[in-house]
Amino acid sequence: MVEYNYKSRRKFLRDVAGTTAFMALYSFPKELLANTSEYVKITVLHTNDWHSRIEPFPDDGGKFAGMGGAVYRARIIQEIRKTEKNVLLLDDGDVFQGTPYFNFFGGELEYKLMSKMGYDASTLGNHDFDAGLEGLLKQLPNANFPILNANYNFDDTILKNKFKPYQVFVKDGVRIGVFGIGIKLDGLVPAKMCGDTRYNEPIKVANKISKELRDEEHCELVICLSHLGYKYKDNTISDEVLAQNTEGIDFIIGGHTHTFMDAPASMKNSVGDEVLIFQVGWAGINLGRVDFFLEKKSKKKWSKHHTVMIRKKTSENK
Repeated sequence: MVEYNYKSRRKFLRDVAGTTAFMALYSFPKELLANTSEYVKITVLHTNDWHSRIEPFPDDGGKFAGMGGAVYRARIIQEIRKTEKNVLLLDDGDVFQGTPYFNFFGGELEYKLMSKMGYDASTLGNHDFDAGLEGLLKQLPNANFPILNANYNFDDTILKNKFKPYQVFVKDGVRIGVFGIGIKLDGLVPAKMCGDTRYNEPIKVANKISKELRDEEHCELVICLSHLGYKYKDNTISDEVLAQNTEGIDFIIGGHTHTFMDAPASMKNSVGDEVLIFQVGWAGINLGRVDFFLEKKSKKKWSKHHTVMIRKKTSENK
C-alpha cells in the first residue's frame, strides 16, 4: 500500500454551514487519475476520545478555545458525504466522561448524537465503563450502530452477547472488515465498574480476527479500532506493537493516549506489509480522514490522508 501525501494551497470545506475546516488537499495519484473507473475510493472518517465534549471549548483564550463541538463536526461530516460516495464513520472509544453532560445524562446524549451523525461503528474505551456495566447497558439502546470489541469476554456479566467482535461493510462492492480491540482494564477501571469482564491478549486475538476477515469474510480492507494507546516507553502493548506483531490489518485507528498526529504513521507488520496508524488527539477537536483507493483488477491499494480541525467560524469568535 503506497501512501500519497500531496499538499496544495486549496482548502476543503471552507466555512461549511457555520464551520471552518482546515484540511490539506493533494492531487490524485497519476496512475489513478487517468482511469477513475478502474478503482473504488473508500473514505474513512474517524474520531477518538471525545470524552463527552458536546459543545466547543469556551472562547476563553485557552489552548483549544472555540475548537470541537458535536454540531460543527456533524456539519462537516454531512458535507463530506455529499461529495464522497463511500464513507465509513468510525470512533475509537472513550466517548464517555469529561464534562457535566456525562455526569447528568450518563452517556445518553453522546450515543444519541453519534447515531444522528450516522456513525457506522465504535469500540469500547476504558472510560466507557465509568458508569459501570449497568450504566453502559442502559445506554446501548441509544446507539444505532454496532460497538465492536473482540478481546473482552463478557460471558459472566450482564453485557453478554451485547457486543460483536467485528462488522463487515460493503461499499461499492468492496468488503471492509472492522474490528475492535480494548486496553487492559486492570488499574484503569475499578473492579466494581467492569465486574467479571475478562481481558484477552490483544495480539493473538487481532491475528485471529484479521485472518477470519481475510479468509472467511473475504475482506479487501481490514481496519482495527484499537483503544490500546499509540506507543509507550516500556513493553506495554500499543498500536505500534500491535502493528508489528500482526498481519492482515491495513489501518489501525488509535485512541487512549490522546495523541495528536498530523499524518498516519506507517509501519511494517510481521510479514513486511504496510500498516497505517492514525490518532487525532481528543475532545472532538479533529476529525481524521484517510481515503483508500482500491484498484478493481489487481486489488492494489493506495491511500491519502488529512485531518480536519473542528472549530467555529472566525467571525463567531470575535
